[in-house]
Amino acid sequence: MTYKKPYVIAEIGCNHKGDLKIAKELINMAKIFGNANAVKFQKRNNKELLTDEQYNAPHPNPINSYGKTYGEHREFLEFNLDQHRELKVFCKEICITYSTSVWDTHSAKEIASIDPVFIKIPSACNNNFEMLDWLCENYRGEIHISTGMTTKNEIETIVNFFEKKGRSKDLVVYNCTSGYPVPFEDVCLLDIIKLKDKYGNRVKNIGFSGHHLGIAIDVAAYTLGAHIIERHYTLDRTWKGTDHAASLEPMGLRKLCRDLNATYEALTYKQQDILAIEDVQRKKLKYQK
Repeated sequence: MTYKKPYVIAEIGCNHKGDLKIAKELINMAKIFGNANAVKFQKRNNKELLTDEQYNAPHPNPINSYGKTYGEHREFLEFNLDQHRELKVFCKEICITYSTSVWDTHSAKEIASIDPVFIKIPSACNNNFEMLDWLCENYRGEIHISTGMTTKNEIETIVNFFEKKGRSKDLVVYNCTSGYPVPFEDVCLLDIIKLKDKYGNRVKNIGFSGHHLGIAIDVAAYTLGAHIIERHYTLDRTWKGTDHAASLEPMGLRKLCRDLNATYEALTYKQQDILAIEDVQRKKLKYQK
């Protein structure tokens, strides 16, 4: 197997707490301290995405809510298009890639208008074929799709859809388990091998979107063939919100990038029986008859 250099996406999502200043600090730390390749936010049109009943219901976990209702909570955390445009400009200034997950067709159209390198489709809406169709027809960048809470037949349907649209070579399919956080026994890393075997020649890349704790699992995911690694990321895991506890803090992100790059360097074959570094030791230590 030939390994591509690891590509790490720091998933900020809504961990900015609705504050543009915190969002920029997260971007800056991901670049200059964490050494990530990209950051990713989220975009929702909450009126389109939620029913009136869902919008006006209380947050299922009130301690994490930023509003009196779930809809108010979601609106509080939502950046508008001008703010996303500002974040994209900031990313360009410090040389890190900007992207966003889109949860509905309206948000897909908005984010596509600022032309990010890639757009992510979350597991929750990877079956929104109205949105996928619009993106295939109107957006020319990469489309990344997570496959949490998705059956094998549904994944096949998604890939077939992109093939029929002539866009499968712009598609990145992520192994994912939808949980926050996910216990190790539910990560199911070996599904990466299944995705590689079935879709490795049909799509652009295979990725891994992890919601587990720690960073050991990501190195294993990379060695199994997922060279794009996405992890939730925050400045403080104790902050209010549902994603912070399953996120990496800056030092965790830095160690993740360090370990993935070290693994990339190590995944080679010996080019000769005795390496130069071994030759000195061989002459000094090797048993001589």
